[in-house]
Amino acid sequence: MEILLIDTEIIAALLSLSAMEIVLGIDNIIFISILSSRLPEHERGKARLIGLGLAMLSRIALLFSLAWVMSLKQPLFSALNHAFSGRDILLLGGGAFLVAKATREIHERIEGGDDEHADGKHASFIGTLIQIMILDLVFSLDSVITAVGMVDQLWIMVTAVIVSVLIMMVFARSVSEFILKHPTVKMLALSFLLLIGVVLVGDGLGNHISKGYIYAAMAFSIFVEMLNLAATRKKRSALKEDSESHGH
Repeated sequence: MEILLIDTEIIAALLSLSAMEIVLGIDNIIFISILSSRLPEHERGKARLIGLGLAMLSRIALLFSLAWVMSLKQPLFSALNHAFSGRDILLLGGGAFLVAKATREIHERIEGGDDEHADGKHASFIGTLIQIMILDLVFSLDSVITAVGMVDQLWIMVTAVIVSVLIMMVFARSVSEFILKHPTVKMLALSFLLLIGVVLVGDGLGNHISKGYIYAAMAFSIFVEMLNLAATRKKRSALKEDSESHGH
């Protein structure tokens, strides 16, 4: 009976931590999808898989370096009435990078940037992977700190990370294609990344903002956008039927 109870606890911990890792990985999938969209079409799938693979490796490496990760929370210096730690500096740098990247993407989108790269220019594959690696490290910190707070056994944490990343790899292509197919959804995704960047900067400055608020707002926005897309499809279908009936 005791063995059964332990097994049930382990399964529950593994499932809950895997689910949490997937939720925390949503911003990572969106970021990788948007970055890979700037690559030639034949390189996008490879970039998504390598990007998520790097995310998995960085999280596992951090889990095996728990002492170092926890030491990042130790204050290094004080400024602006806040004691900055190594984690704060990483969050500030990653947040600023994310804000700058999302702002640039939004600017290019509004000012005439073309997803299909009509000018023939594409991003560098290595450059894209470097950008993914930078943000993977920042996103992984959050993920690892959350995992440490939920579970004690290292093997459960590592298994949860592997399971969550494998699930994300399965759905990464569908998410990426959906974002690229619908320009308004891509704008929502970029706005989401911008908000995540602001949250990271705020966290780095000592003002913790729960990501739950951002995810809830984004989920509501996506729900409204789904309604808009459904209404648009219905309108187009009605117009098509009308034109066909007039043609006959």
